[in-house]
Amino acid sequence: MTAFSHTPGDARLQALKHWLQPLAAPFSLSLDTLTPASADASFRRYFRLQGNAGTVIAMDAPPPQEDCRPFIQVTQLLANTGANVPKLLAHDTDQGFLLLSDLGPQTYYQAIQSGLDDTTLQARYREALAALVQLQHADHSSLPAYNAERLMTELQVFPEWFIDVHSKATLTDKESEMLQRVFNLLVEDNCRQGTVLVHRDFHSPNLMLCTEPAHGPNPGIIDYQDALAGPITYDIASLVMDARTTWEEPQQLDWAIRYWEMARRAGLPIAPDFADFHRAYEWMSLQRNLRIMGVFARLSHRDGKHHYLNHMPRVSGYIRQVASRYGVFIPLLRLLDRLENRQVIEGYTF
Repeated sequence: MTAFSHTPGDARLQALKHWLQPLAAPFSLSLDTLTPASADASFRRYFRLQGNAGTVIAMDAPPPQEDCRPFIQVTQLLANTGANVPKLLAHDTDQGFLLLSDLGPQTYYQAIQSGLDDTTLQARYREALAALVQLQHADHSSLPAYNAERLMTELQVFPEWFIDVHSKATLTDKESEMLQRVFNLLVEDNCRQGTVLVHRDFHSPNLMLCTEPAHGPNPGIIDYQDALAGPITYDIASLVMDARTTWEEPQQLDWAIRYWEMARRAGLPIAPDFADFHRAYEWMSLQRNLRIMGVFARLSHRDGKHHYLNHMPRVSGYIRQVASRYGVFIPLLRLLDRLENRQVIEGYTF
């Protein structure tokens, strides 16, 4: 990767470089090696530069849009469990700058896209399942609650952005009532689960493939600053029904069983019967994926990040997979058929 040449007028980048200046000596930073590492759906940006023991990461989280303090708090909570998270080397929360250890240049998602043989894939995902169980032991008492109000609020992005804006559709009164009943049913069920620390985006783009000893064990875990105290099945649903990588049902089931067995052995507050757990995690995935449909529509139509629409068919597929299995969600399936202009003939969708 070539050295980063900034866009003229990038005041945040200039401020970041100025902040890094006094850190250059103690961490042997080569400021001229500063290059973009990644950006995400928020206002945060990440840069990589050479340090005294390999590369390090500089995070730019501009106030008032972003707040570094939750990242610092959750980093410590997860580090206390032994999870492989970045080490905090330096920070300035007022300016929104952090200097972090580097967990490697490649995410699980990137590795999958470039090609992983099945043996390696299975090994890495079993490590991810173990890491998930590990982080779910974190002390979540200081975190905001992922409660019914928050879960229900999140679901509103589906009608607001996917239905109204993206699909340009208007619901009938009957459809609106049906959708609210589905939302109520999902949230009530979600809230009956045991409570743990919820990463909220525990999936392939936020798991780092650690190939060097300095990076620590697989997986490195990032992007956890929005962690909450909430339903135990949320993160396994996020991993198994990954919005960016399609996993077929046999693979989903294999990983779900392995996770459930690990979680039971670890004494986590999970359903003792697998059938109960499986239904609960599928319903949790339905809540999450309905929200994601709305979020991806919002990222496209409001923020101009249209590439998120590429993942819509996959997320819709996960919704359909779950909705078709439970009679109570068949009306939701029919609504999705209408919104996506699918033809229905004699009970079959084409």
